[in-house]
Amino acid sequence: MKMNNQIDLFLLGKDYNSHKLFGAHLLKDKLGNIYATRFTVYAPNAKKVRLISSHNNYQGYMHELTKISDYGIFSIEIPENLEWVAYKYEIFTHKGEILYKSDPFAFYSEKRPNNSSIVYDIDGYQWNDKDYLKNKEPVYKKPVLIYEMHFGSWQRRFGQFKNYNEVVDDLINYLTDNNFTHVEFLPLYEHPLDDSWGYQGTGFFSATSRYGSPKDLMYLIDKLHQANIGVIIDWVLGHINKDSHGLSRFDGTYLYEFDDKFLRENVVWGTNNLDFAKGITKSFMTSALTFWVKYFHVDGFRIDAVSNLIYHLGDINNGENTNAINYIKELSTHLFQLDDTLIFSAEDSTSYPKVTHKVSEGGLGFNYKWNMGYMNDTLNYFKKDPIHRKYHSDLITFSMVYAYNENFILPYSHDEVVHMKGSLINKMPGDYYLKFANWRLLLGYQMTFPGKKLIFMGQEFASFSEWDNNKELDWHLIVEYETHKKAHNYFKALTHLYKNHNALYELDHNPKGFKWLINDHHNSSLFAYVRKSHNETLVIILNMTPNYYESYEIGVPFKGLYEEIFNSDKSEFGGDNNYNGMPLKTFNETRNNNPYYLKVKVSSLSVTILKYKGK
Repeated sequence: MKMNNQIDLFLLGKDYNSHKLFGAHLLKDKLGNIYATRFTVYAPNAKKVRLISSHNNYQGYMHELTKISDYGIFSIEIPENLEWVAYKYEIFTHKGEILYKSDPFAFYSEKRPNNSSIVYDIDGYQWNDKDYLKNKEPVYKKPVLIYEMHFGSWQRRFGQFKNYNEVVDDLINYLTDNNFTHVEFLPLYEHPLDDSWGYQGTGFFSATSRYGSPKDLMYLIDKLHQANIGVIIDWVLGHINKDSHGLSRFDGTYLYEFDDKFLRENVVWGTNNLDFAKGITKSFMTSALTFWVKYFHVDGFRIDAVSNLIYHLGDINNGENTNAINYIKELSTHLFQLDDTLIFSAEDSTSYPKVTHKVSEGGLGFNYKWNMGYMNDTLNYFKKDPIHRKYHSDLITFSMVYAYNENFILPYSHDEVVHMKGSLINKMPGDYYLKFANWRLLLGYQMTFPGKKLIFMGQEFASFSEWDNNKELDWHLIVEYETHKKAHNYFKALTHLYKNHNALYELDHNPKGFKWLINDHHNSSLFAYVRKSHNETLVIILNMTPNYYESYEIGVPFKGLYEEIFNSDKSEFGGDNNYNGMPLKTFNETRNNNPYYLKVKVSSLSVTILKYKGK
């Protein structure tokens, strides 16, 4: 592609490989030897642009970029191999300002608190995940269990971060042992402040140097793929950091952001909202996500704060952000053309329709959406004292009203275990014993309810502490405390069950895969439902109170034998060991509009799972 053609596409929002034109590039001869380094930057409102670097002792007059396009593109080619050189652009504006900017298209950056870009050879990593990529399929009818994690605090030791490739073996063993299918990393692109968790980025093409080099991250993802674990990256699409070295006000004007202050200023997060009416903004972001798919082989993205993209400032009263909505459609179409197996999920708290429908069907084009309604209702229900739950059954039943409107992921995410909200187990009512029983019940409900699953790190072993990005997880709990060890064993047994019974995932997005058996026993706060696949029928029973039932009558659709395959009250999980040891035979009378019924032993605050064995 000729440069002029690519510039036109960039300005129109149709350049999906802007990183190949802009940024710092090492030029190589036919033998692969580096003979020069080229720097190219877009700054249409700049009077002049100079390169300051460790190579020229930060004396910009030595390397002034040439304006190669009337549209405002500046470039310089230095006949030297400048790999690993730290650099910035010194931008002189027409208003007399001098700005010192990191390269928006840099592939690597200095480790914070320093913030220069670094010339880096992004090419040359030898991937070994060919078999994984070849066999990868869309996940709609597959088990999806996502481990959401913050890379630093999962592995931080003695205040020091470990490298990407130093963590990989421990991480793979842990993910495999806990039966996770995917890992979702909080943003791993460059960001200046640890406490932002990566959500206020400054280098969207630059894997954060906190944990090593970009090729170290490639190695991590490569090894995860070889272990058959998918990798999802959290991504902020709609707003950018205001730090002076970043993309904001790049050439002294709001180049990528809204010009209008009201629409631009995101007061809640202290960031600037991007304007997707601008072609350059669309080209920049599409190129960044394309870059991560091609260069890092990521399997998907979770897009943060989609409500702020659908509505201006996330407020329906400000009207629809039609340019951002149209851009999401363009982006999703492009990404699925790159890889039709991607998970492209929206963290969206609105009721905007067809978020996960195809663009050709009038949808936004995501293929998954976080079910925030399910998450809020479920946690509100479980926070209540069991004696009061009978008045709030709708918090459990309402999710099924809209369960098939979208393709949903059921999240218990990092947002729910920070800012004084309490960890999952600390949300549970009652004494120490009852908290663990409720926690087991909560996760049993999540794993058996229609939708893919996500849980944030630490909740799989019932950590009492809120998440703190400045500390490592409370790993000592599963070593020193029997109750937490049993809780962790419960989680692993539950996720093993989930992955190995297709009734729990095959028809996640099909109403034929679910049927209520009991949803109106308000006084007992007991619920029961069927999960089905083409070859399996499971009955799930949730007892939301401490009441124990020696023989609870539950209507079922099929005549014959039902065998208990899982019970959260087993002593090995920390329970009282009340379970159904023998297969249960149906009685030929109707119950709850079903032609047959079972008499089931139901323990307090428990999830019981029965499998239909046939006549």
